[in-house]
Amino acid sequence: MTPITSGRQGITARFALEDAVFKKIATTGCALALATLTACGAGDGGSKASADGKIVMGFAQVGAESGWRTANTKSVVEAAGTAGVELKFSDAQQKQENQIKAIRSYIQQKVDVIAFSPVVETGWDAVLLEAKRARIPVILTDRAIDSTDTSLYKTFLGSDFTEEGRKAGKWLAETVNGPVDVAEIQGTTGAAPAIDRQKGFKEAIARKSDIRIVATQSGDFTRAGGKQVMEALLRSHPDIDVVYAHNDDMGLGAIEAIKAAGKKPGTDIKIITVDAVEAGMVALANGEINYIVECNPLLGDQLMDLAKKVVKGESVPERVVTEETTFTTEQAKKVLKDRKY
Repeated sequence: MTPITSGRQGITARFALEDAVFKKIATTGCALALATLTACGAGDGGSKASADGKIVMGFAQVGAESGWRTANTKSVVEAAGTAGVELKFSDAQQKQENQIKAIRSYIQQKVDVIAFSPVVETGWDAVLLEAKRARIPVILTDRAIDSTDTSLYKTFLGSDFTEEGRKAGKWLAETVNGPVDVAEIQGTTGAAPAIDRQKGFKEAIARKSDIRIVATQSGDFTRAGGKQVMEALLRSHPDIDVVYAHNDDMGLGAIEAIKAAGKKPGTDIKIITVDAVEAGMVALANGEINYIVECNPLLGDQLMDLAKKVVKGESVPERVVTEETTFTTEQAKKVLKDRKY
């Protein structure tokens, strides 16, 4: 998730450092550059807990594709340090095979608990069965999986992506008068938020026959992807009225393409996004984005609380939904200075 979670210089500096860290992660696969993390990799099997009795968590992150993901990683790292949890971290660089390798490494190292945010919904049963047989509990964070065997994980902590899509579609249906042609810039193909945000949005606009989705393309949740897709869409559908981007970063990339085409984002083409990270909120406050549905990345504290409970064998809810809101331009102006990401 990019250094866009606070406008203050101190936080910006920290995110600049994190960007350097993520570059290191991308080349090594291990968060060796973070003092609060331990090295990942095959190792020698390790012990089930560190010498001082701390809970050991293996965390397999999707990657660093957006400002949201950076804020999410930062939240997990800081919460682990505060909670006294030893964190083994891996960056999958948005590849499922890298996450599966990381999870198998954590199983070999005999960690106490595994948490991960799945790159895509399917293809997890085999490796999670290995974790189950090793009696290592698994927590899903941010994204769910598509599996009929819910015993493979203890709980899912994250947003209701379908509801996020509904909120975006509802605002559009209530705000604009048709006919309206919508271009949808989708997230990573097969990822839970991409599937569900599309589903919810379509449900909300279904009652308005004069709102049409004329094109849908994946921008892979990245700013560069959003820009590239928007450039292509402007050539194939030059009369687009609205862009619905599945995250802020793709929306920000679309803004670049719209400006380059000589159009005014937020006026000539209305833009709806999901996330509410700082750069997105700034664009919203400036009128370049028209509406943002919040997706809260600060899951660290809740994750550590759940981890302690499942390691102790305590029962936890099967689904823990984060609380989120929505923002218009005026609302963004009021809250931007107090935002934590």
